[in-house]
Amino acid sequence: MLCLLEYIFIDKVIINLLNLLFPDICLACGTFLSDNELHVCTFCRNELPVTNFHQDKDNTVAKRLYGRVDFVNATSLFWFAKKSIVQRLLHNLKYRGHEEIGTMLGKWLGAELIEHEAYKDIDVVIPVPLHRSRLRQRGYNQVDAFGREIANILGSEYSSTTLVKTKSTVSQVFKDRIKRLLTHEADFSVTEFETLKGKHILLVDDIITTGATIEACANELMKIEGVRISIATMAITE
Repeated sequence: MLCLLEYIFIDKVIINLLNLLFPDICLACGTFLSDNELHVCTFCRNELPVTNFHQDKDNTVAKRLYGRVDFVNATSLFWFAKKSIVQRLLHNLKYRGHEEIGTMLGKWLGAELIEHEAYKDIDVVIPVPLHRSRLRQRGYNQVDAFGREIANILGSEYSSTTLVKTKSTVSQVFKDRIKRLLTHEADFSVTEFETLKGKHILLVDDIITTGATIEACANELMKIEGVRISIATMAITE
């Protein structure tokens, strides 16, 4: 019979062979990853434009939503720019089925938030929802893995059914700034009121552009008695 060390050696040989035949590539730049790299190469990871907004209450997210949303705290992990590493990551997450990117970014931001007192009392994490037709077409909500990881790290509940999108709309990518600002609260509705009374909700999304979608979702959630809203996204446009 093979001993434990022999099994370990055989496993390593098989893994190395699979990596040789089907090498993992960086989901930001497409280069081959080394054994100690996961999803994103070291170079791209070091180039990611981290905002550290969670350390500054008066940040760009807060300013963009000021006067439109009654929120406690607001943050984004990265700055977003066209033809950037962040855009390529979010494109692979949203359109190419790489949900592992959401998991990675959720762990990243969650680890930052758990160290900050302002986010330690989050009761439930809620993602901005997709309309059922878009969810059926794509097969997943690109924010789901991101939100689940943050909830897990914060020790909070996670609910993907509390907030629903009632109206199917054209993707924000194809809208100009004025049309985005005309998003109506009626596009979203809350399915649970009693269980969320007095709770501190962390609303999560992939990217903030004008803030119209976050505004619509947050203002629907604010109809719940005694609720408080904080906001966290993967990125915000410059």
